[in-house]
Amino acid sequence: MQDEMSQPYTAASALFEALWDAGVRYCFVNLGSDHPAILDAIYHGERKLKDRFPRIITCPHEMVAMSMADGYARLTGQPQAVIVHVDVGTQALGQAFHNACSGHAPIFVFAGMTPFTQDGELKGSRNEFINWYQDVPDQKAICAQYCRYAAEVHTGRNIKQMVSRALQFATSKPQGPVYLCAPREVLEEELTPYSIDRAHWDPVALGALPTAAVKEIATALVKADNPLLITGYTGRDHSAPALLTDLADLVPGLRVFDAGMTDMSFPHSHPACLTPLSGARPAIATADTIVILDSDVPWVPAATKPRTDARIFHIDPDPLKRDMLLFYIPASRRYRASSQEAILQLTEYISSSADLQSHISTAAVQSKFEARIQAHKKHLEAVSLRGQAPKTEGSPTSVAYLCAQLKELCPPHTIWVSEAVTNHVTMQDQIRAHLPGTFITKGGAGLGWNGGASLGVKLAAEDVWSSLQKKAQDTTSNGTNGTLPSITPAYAQSKPFVVNITGDGSYLFSVPSTTYWLASNLRLPVLTIVLNNGGWKAPKSSAKSVNPDSVIQSVTDLNELKIGFGTREGQPRYAGIAHEASAGWIGKEQVRRWEDVRGAVETGRRWVEGKEGGVDGERGFVVDVWVD
Repeated sequence: MQDEMSQPYTAASALFEALWDAGVRYCFVNLGSDHPAILDAIYHGERKLKDRFPRIITCPHEMVAMSMADGYARLTGQPQAVIVHVDVGTQALGQAFHNACSGHAPIFVFAGMTPFTQDGELKGSRNEFINWYQDVPDQKAICAQYCRYAAEVHTGRNIKQMVSRALQFATSKPQGPVYLCAPREVLEEELTPYSIDRAHWDPVALGALPTAAVKEIATALVKADNPLLITGYTGRDHSAPALLTDLADLVPGLRVFDAGMTDMSFPHSHPACLTPLSGARPAIATADTIVILDSDVPWVPAATKPRTDARIFHIDPDPLKRDMLLFYIPASRRYRASSQEAILQLTEYISSSADLQSHISTAAVQSKFEARIQAHKKHLEAVSLRGQAPKTEGSPTSVAYLCAQLKELCPPHTIWVSEAVTNHVTMQDQIRAHLPGTFITKGGAGLGWNGGASLGVKLAAEDVWSSLQKKAQDTTSNGTNGTLPSITPAYAQSKPFVVNITGDGSYLFSVPSTTYWLASNLRLPVLTIVLNNGGWKAPKSSAKSVNPDSVIQSVTDLNELKIGFGTREGQPRYAGIAHEASAGWIGKEQVRRWEDVRGAVETGRRWVEGKEGGVDGERGFVVDVWVD
């Protein structure tokens, strides 16, 4: 038997070294029979390397593991790792791969493979019945179409290079998940320790707009009658909202529409902000100049489309959308460029152009600023009206009223994690996020993202907070005032507070038994709000848009359409599931009447902030809210 602290340096050891050197600090794992060398490397790495080894988090379900990595990467921009078991573990990641791909989340996924020898030719050779069933023709093909890069590692001698190449793809825009796999024999391969130069593996940098393009786009925006800027995931870079605000302050009448609604790309507090409920569709239909930044779906042609004479400029890391088989928009110009650089270029050109400044200074053009302010004011009044309390005593709450109360009662720096599906637009309009990094939703259609993602976001925010506190203490000890650095993210101005808003169907898909066991095990308190509308409303909404005259549009009971979860009384007790999975660490409440909404939210906040719920300090809380 090996000595407690002795261990051969294997390909598995090199794998973890490569991840750490690349900045990966967490591995969310679901391990199996393909991982003997991985287990050895983890055991010895945690003891011998200590502060130079990724933190290993055991996740009983793969969907939760990858969603946690997704949430962490989405908030920080730092790729994290997921390790799963052969082909079956890879298959269990299905929806999570879809979400990470569509949501541009940089995630490194590694899976073992069944051994390729069976007579003991190499260490790691087949020795279990199941090895033969796990032998598939092309394991990486299971997920390759959702990956920026997918490959098999054939030898431990270049495993660090393979890991670094994969992460280079993951972190180069358009970002996304990558996948490596290796059989047991490769992972068990003993190596001479070696290192690689990380400077050779940086992500590919995007360029700026051509000089002529800057002049053309800036002039078109300023001199347009109805200029429109459509963004998507631009806010993933937390400096982008301020840059977009500077541009909007310069261009008279410019409206900004976040078509992706996946990140806080433009503050809802700014008068230029457009939403689906404040006239985004009419703005798209009437705009004579449109600039599209980092948007995968700027509009849905079946619902609205630009006028035929509109000048459209598309700026994106991937303007052709290579992973979409069907995608085209009538753009006059397309540029593969950095949106941040493009915004800076446009702002600088407009500010320094005598011709454009002269045009902006005219009274007729200046009046567009005031018109924009008045339109935004009118929109906020409408939002307030929609968020008022329902008039029927004892009835379930409206989603608008619920979200208005959440906005009022939760801290101003709250990070909102949303998988509200059919209620997403209403929720977003009431929450009105305006701080960078404080609003995140999944990028794709794989339901169940919210559970793991909210934990990943909370973990990331706590890490940032702790790091800033340590820096502040270090500064104090050196004789200065100890204030936090000016670069402190908005969500970390004080103790991070995360609210997860999910539909009832999405909640069930999130594997709540695993999610809330992990929340308690890792001590990650999150306030979860379940929008309980009795089932899946999305299929009925889709049916209405395709067949508006169908008789099913008059059906009010979702159970008749086989998309309901039974009677109200017979539905799952969503908060109870979390409470039991966490052995009582997570508090629970069910709200059936709108009158009880405020009290439940206030209780949930006190639990999460550690002001209620026992002697265990901060704890999670789930509110199951009946909505109409």
